[in-house]
Amino acid sequence: MTVILVTGGTGTLGRLVTARLRDAGHDVRVLSRHAQPYAVDLRKGGPRLDAALAGVDTVVHCASSPKGGDEEAARHLIGAARRAGVRHLVYISIVGVDRVPLGYYRSKLTVELLIESSGLGWTVLRATQFHDLVHRGLEVLAKLPVIILPKGVSDQPVDTSEVAARLAGLATADPAGRVPDLGGPEIRTLPDLARAYLRAAGRHRRIVTVPLPGRTAHAFAVGGHLAPDHAEGRVTFEEFLAKRRDNS
Repeated sequence: MTVILVTGGTGTLGRLVTARLRDAGHDVRVLSRHAQPYAVDLRKGGPRLDAALAGVDTVVHCASSPKGGDEEAARHLIGAARRAGVRHLVYISIVGVDRVPLGYYRSKLTVELLIESSGLGWTVLRATQFHDLVHRGLEVLAKLPVIILPKGVSDQPVDTSEVAARLAGLATADPAGRVPDLGGPEIRTLPDLARAYLRAAGRHRRIVTVPLPGRTAHAFAVGGHLAPDHAEGRVTFEEFLAKRRDNS
């Protein structure tokens, strides 16, 4: 039986990856800062990380934080994976990390490069933004009487379950290097997504777009974070919102 470790296995994506792999009959270990018996802070590493990786064949690296620390976490994980003789390291990244000069994206790109040069068998999948992230952002913005959005920016949100399915499939296959991106089914303007959110929430807000300066804003405006040639997701934002409402 294949032993697979999922970092960030209690998070939005990691828990879905874990469930899919377990349903397929794999022995899955969940690693996060608080998940026993593999409670490890990857930013610190240490003996508990080595213990968590003992006997592991494949690692699916979902742990990540926009607050920082991803590079250090990756270095600790790669070092421990080498010591444990891990065969395959699978990493979920973001479409546009090499085109959008956002700090978090640059960090993700650095992790990609660390994995590629690790000496381990590796697979990297880049996905567009999750429906969940778009929803959370709009939910916060809608707390004000006016929703203010960057002008000229679109998005291509993808359903987390579809990313989890792709990752689970990659984890049970041979190392494949950089695989094709996974994008959501539709490229939508931010005001369009905001209107969809407001309709589903039964709320009314004025939507205003404002131009933003800088290279990062320009990169988003020209679609550096989009994958129009890989619009393989099937779940639309409206379908995600309807499912969320039905499950609430």
